[in-house]
Amino acid sequence: MEPQENWNASDKSKLLQPGPPPYQGHPGYPPSGNFQSTSGYQGQQYGTSGPYSQGPYPGHPAVNVQPAVYLTNTPLAYPLPDYLGYSIFTLLCCCLPLGIVALVYSFNTRNANMSGQQQIAEKNSKMALTVNHVALGIGIALIVVYIVVVVVVNGHHKRP
Repeated sequence: MEPQENWNASDKSKLLQPGPPPYQGHPGYPPSGNFQSTSGYQGQQYGTSGPYSQGPYPGHPAVNVQPAVYLTNTPLAYPLPDYLGYSIFTLLCCCLPLGIVALVYSFNTRNANMSGQQQIAEKNSKMALTVNHVALGIGIALIVVYIVVVVVVNGHHKRP
C-alpha cells in the first residue's frame, strides 16, 4: 500500500474495479433503432407485446408482475380449548405467578390452533389446564388458611 501523500484522487486506474456495464446491446433493454415514434418520443408504443415491450417511459422496458400468493397453514378443523378465561381468573383471583404461566400457555395454544399445529396446541392446552388447576388449588388453600387464621385470632380476642 502506498502512502497517502502519493495518492492522486483523479487517478482511478488503481481502483481495480470494473466500469459500469454498457447499455447498448444489454439483455433486457430494447435494441437500438427500428423504433416507431409516438407523441414526439422515440420508442415502441406502450403496451405492445414482444420480447422488448416498451414501458410507461421511453427507453424503459415494461415489467410484468404476478400477484402475490400468501401461503398459510389452515386452522384446525376442531381447535383445542385454550382456557384463556380460566387463566385470567386464576391470574386475578388465585395465584398471580401461576396465573401468568397459565396465560402464556393459553396464548401459545391459541397461536398453535391458528397456525394448524395440532400437536403443539394439544401440549400447550394440557399444560394450561394443569397449571390452572394447580393455581386454583393453591388459591383455595390460601383462602381456607386465611379464614382459619381469622377465626382463630378473633376467637382468642373474645374470650376474657
